Amino acid sequence: MKTESQSNTKKHIAFLGIGLMGLPMAKNLLKAGYPLTAWNRTREKAEPLAADGAHIASTLAEAVKDADIIITILADGSTVIDVINAALPAFKRGAIVVDMSSTKQSEAKDIHAMLAKVGVGFIDAPVSGGTVGAAAATLAIMAGGSAANFEQVKPVLSVLGRPTLVGAVSAGQVAKLCNQLIVGGTLSIIAEAMLLAQAAGADPAAMRTAIRGGFAESRLLEVHGQRMLDRAFIPGGQIKTQAKDMDNIMIAAQEAGITLPVSALVTEIYHSILDAYPNADQSAALLAIEKLNPGKRVGDAEDKF
Repeated sequence: MKTESQSNTKKHIAFLGIGLMGLPMAKNLLKAGYPLTAWNRTREKAEPLAADGAHIASTLAEAVKDADIIITILADGSTVIDVINAALPAFKRGAIVVDMSSTKQSEAKDIHAMLAKVGVGFIDAPVSGGTVGAAAATLAIMAGGSAANFEQVKPVLSVLGRPTLVGAVSAGQVAKLCNQLIVGGTLSIIAEAMLLAQAAGADPAAMRTAIRGGFAESRLLEVHGQRMLDRAFIPGGQIKTQAKDMDNIMIAAQEAGITLPVSALVTEIYHSILDAYPNADQSAALLAIEKLNPGKRVGDAEDKF
């Protein structure tokens, strides 16, 4: 049987959700030569893709009716369910939906059940790497679904980053929650280290330089540590997204019958600044730690949002 790489034709993609992540991801698929139809609730956000060769759809039905693979990357699970439900009559039988949003595990299972009734496959494939990874096509992609469906969509996902099948439907969302647990906790600890260095008389920037290369080294320390030093909280990822993910982590833990005490504290940290800084970068965890320590602050730079 021919694989897609052996064929002269590429699968037609419908890309639903052209936001901070969706725009660079769709651009990379267009650069790779995939025919792509883009749809966004606010059409103006999708229109820049026309210059790269995308067809901009005015309706969901128009976007998905000819698509072999439908990629969704939307704000949350309820939005994904609403969009899938609205598009359901227009999907062609045998198509595969790849949801790259971050949702609850239960929502991924519900979407799978909806699609199975109309003969459409489903992969939940949330991502990690932020807008930098989306633009560079280096996203970590955690996929849940059947092996057969995964093999069908793997060439497309490989254009966007590094896809790994981690289990059955909804396992991708579990893996993403594990990722976000580590991200949220680590960013909170980095913020505490920055403030401790400043308050105890060490240069936070020099401290960061000194510990890099040791066991504390990480991509988060490299990228978000510098953002904290610069007080540059322009998103990337956003506080509202991290807070949502922390909530979903706690729901998953409850459903699995386990207790995650550190994650519970981290959830409180992100919620403490959610109302004030919902759209700030995740590195604004520093602001939450500073809020707990009135009069203490890392550096002299102005906050940038």
